[in-house]
Amino acid sequence: MSAQPEITERDLRSRSKEIMDAVQGGQSFTVTRDGHQIGELIPLRRRRRFVPRSEFAAMSRTASDVSLEAFRSDQDATAEQETDDPYGR
Repeated sequence: MSAQPEITERDLRSRSKEIMDAVQGGQSFTVTRDGHQIGELIPLRRRRRFVPRSEFAAMSRTASDVSLEAFRSDQDATAEQETDDPYGR
């Protein structure tokens, strides 16, 4: 893995569009001020929205069993049991 390129605070200000485009494209940078490293610009990790069926099946095989009775009991304990008539107020 190669080291991140260093950019100065001044470079960041004057070339912000170019640098942000590079970050959006996956590039990381170390920001310096007066020759000292002060921070990093790194791209955000994108969350996947789609999980392939085979991966979901593999995860499901190792998941613990769910007790439907315990699940329902937890729901009953936390949910309001009385119906609320919004027009009865």
